[in-house]
Amino acid sequence: MTGRAARYFRGRRSLLVALLAALLLSVLCALPARARADGGEQAQEDSAIDETAGFGLNGFVRYNRGAQRLVDDTDLGYRFPVAEGSTVVVINMPQSIWVHVDPDAAQAAGFEADDEDDVNALIALIKQLDETHSRGGVLLADEDKVWVVSTQDEVVDGAYRYIFRAQVGDGYYTSVQPAEVAQGSTPSETAAVSGLDLGEGALWVDNAQLVAAADVAMEAAPTWQDELVSFFTGLDMRPFWVSLKTSAVALVVTFVLGLVAAWKTMGTSSRLKGLLDSVFTIPMVLPPTVCGFLLLLLFGQSMPVGRWLIEHGVALVFTWPAAVISAIVVSFPLMYRTALGAFEGLDAQMLDAARTLGWSEARIFRRLMLPLAWPSIAAGTVLAFARAMGEFGCTLFFAGNYAGETQTIPIAIYFQWMSGNTDVALFWVIVVILFSFLVILFINIYTVRSQRYRARGISRAERRQMAASGKADALEEHGGDALRIDREALSELLLGGSSTDAASTEGRR
Repeated sequence: MTGRAARYFRGRRSLLVALLAALLLSVLCALPARARADGGEQAQEDSAIDETAGFGLNGFVRYNRGAQRLVDDTDLGYRFPVAEGSTVVVINMPQSIWVHVDPDAAQAAGFEADDEDDVNALIALIKQLDETHSRGGVLLADEDKVWVVSTQDEVVDGAYRYIFRAQVGDGYYTSVQPAEVAQGSTPSETAAVSGLDLGEGALWVDNAQLVAAADVAMEAAPTWQDELVSFFTGLDMRPFWVSLKTSAVALVVTFVLGLVAAWKTMGTSSRLKGLLDSVFTIPMVLPPTVCGFLLLLLFGQSMPVGRWLIEHGVALVFTWPAAVISAIVVSFPLMYRTALGAFEGLDAQMLDAARTLGWSEARIFRRLMLPLAWPSIAAGTVLAFARAMGEFGCTLFFAGNYAGETQTIPIAIYFQWMSGNTDVALFWVIVVILFSFLVILFINIYTVRSQRYRARGISRAERRQMAASGKADALEEHGGDALRIDREALSELLLGGSSTDAASTEGRR
């Protein structure tokens, strides 16, 4: 590392430390928090307590969907199971939210349905647990509806009749039926005749057991270190390894294809160059889902290419190679455009001089173009790798979401959030942010380090003189970013001879 790069890194080391500390704090804040009680204890994950009100809830469960199948040949309409031991049933109806409380359980827990404070405390506990069990869905706390707490066994609301605890055999169910069932008919038949969708009568149902505060299930409150260890112990790291493996393989292919495409495009006629440039660049401007859809069509059963591959035993759709192809498609334009810009910025006269010496185009590409354009190529390579690492839409469309195979970090973020695992989703977001920061930092450090090529041909005495005069770079007089190569360096680069031979040749001339 050069002195300038080292100073650059030292100047930003404190920033990096501060960023890591902020990310660690974010992870701690993301860890699930639960209601804590006195004495170093807290309610368990499916429990909540209100010590002021003197009661709490145990065994909370949320049913997002019901069923309309028969239960022991009994038609209950659209029904949800009632969890064993539950004494509180919450139904999110189209216009209101009803809470049924078993009268015996209410009396044992000291809950009074006519007491406004008790009702508000119970609603607060239900909202708290509904949020932790929502799995990313809509929350009761966000519903702008009237809450009704009652001990009635059933209620009619609009076109629906709700039975909170309908018993069939040894099981209990919450049933949604038409408000009026025709004589000699079943709830499902009546709903079908009237065109009533029973599934729309209950958006979801919550169950819990109402108990006194002393009977709420408690556990020792873990320290933040315990929470952190528990979080990382249960964390599935496969998305990271899938992303890393996919991006690394895609980078190798993208690097080669991008350089070759940029080299060949540079040497074509202007009309053909515009066409090739448009084809190679279009994945950069297309939405990733469009790229994924086109790949799905190309390699699926819909197109001859896909059918031919499938007939020969090569099935790409929803496989890890599909994830690699997706990463290549979206990252290739970055590599191509960066390399093309670097090649076009080279001195054309220098390349022509090499051709007059009999160099082949391949040798010019290998010995001149790549070394001189390498700083830009390296930056493009890192950007292409980061783009492949962050790909979401194309990969999800073409490769799907299979844990340990095609589930990359961006896909894991989406599905963890949809499943309600916000803490895990936030962790992967932090990983992506940190990785992006390191990529940008690496590019900046490498750019500073690559500036030594600009100073080539300047002696140490000249450098000391520039430093004493306060000039940061003598090349500023020649246009700032102009590439300066003296005759000795150019002779050594083209002829492969030593600087002494070059000097002798110059003297004879």
